[in-house]
Amino acid sequence: MSDAQIIERLRHIGWRGQALPGDGRRVVRVVAQHRAGYEVHDGEQTFGAQPSGHFLKRGLDPAERPAVGDFVEIEPGKPPHIVMVQSRRTVLSRAAAGERYERQVIATNIDYVLVLTGLDGDFNPARIERYLSLVEGSGAQPVVILTKTDLGDDADPRLVDLKTRLPAGTPIHAINGKDPASAGALAGYLKVGDSAVLVGSSGAGKSTLTNTLLGSQQMATGAVRGHDSRGRHTTTYRALLQLPSGGCLIDTPGMRELKLTGEESLDLFADIEALAEKCRFADCGHGSEPGCAVQEALHDGELTPERWRNYLKLRDEREEQAAMLESRLRRQRGGRPITKPHGPRGSRERE
Repeated sequence: MSDAQIIERLRHIGWRGQALPGDGRRVVRVVAQHRAGYEVHDGEQTFGAQPSGHFLKRGLDPAERPAVGDFVEIEPGKPPHIVMVQSRRTVLSRAAAGERYERQVIATNIDYVLVLTGLDGDFNPARIERYLSLVEGSGAQPVVILTKTDLGDDADPRLVDLKTRLPAGTPIHAINGKDPASAGALAGYLKVGDSAVLVGSSGAGKSTLTNTLLGSQQMATGAVRGHDSRGRHTTTYRALLQLPSGGCLIDTPGMRELKLTGEESLDLFADIEALAEKCRFADCGHGSEPGCAVQEALHDGELTPERWRNYLKLRDEREEQAAMLESRLRRQRGGRPITKPHGPRGSRERE
């Protein structure tokens, strides 16, 4: 097979590279990770591969290991070995649970992040804002999908609510994940060569939608609890699947904890940041200080208390994670922490 044919085959599974490696190496895409190794796809077939020894070294940042969505270079063998991860054009990640700072890669080389929320007890605008905050720094475009329109809940008020909270232009679709015609609204995000990842809580309908898009029951689905519409993890690992439309879809397990990495810009709350710029004092704490534009907006109803609380929660979490990241980097550099003096709140009036 010629290099041009190999490149064309890889293009169909999302590769954007320009040249193939030499020295007998092949480019493949990671489609699943298990304890026993990886599953990779060369654009034609799926087969197993093992990571080379340098990926198994103790102390290696987990984010440097192959992840689902990666294009990697493999060397021949039984089984083939992954020797290099090609540069990632987009990365969706979160901070892993625990006291020590560690980044967990969710998916790479994706064009769209499909954020699923059910139009039942699962509906939670604050959680959607958290997802979108994580997506901001990934390089991929977020798409909000409200599923379970077949349950009879009126989607219109919730669509209006979300449109007032999310940045203008954020795609929002209300669909029935069981209906191929309804799911057809997502066709524009799943064209040949495009890659998307599904994220959302357990029971949001990710596996149901995946099966509909696949046209077959390949992913296990389960019932949800009556009191909160949450489900059990029917998807137990991330997997990249080729769709009949030609696109690639990564299904993920429901994530109970979504910790920010510390590098988010929180552009989602640009309106609140703009309000803060109007405060009388540059270091306003947005409490009882005179001339606080944020408090005025809350009083006038321009800003809802719920959205303000969610912003504060995400802002404080981002700053905490950023401090943990900086501390980790200092330890790696062997440096010492730098302390900066701070004056009392409301002490520095804008010029």
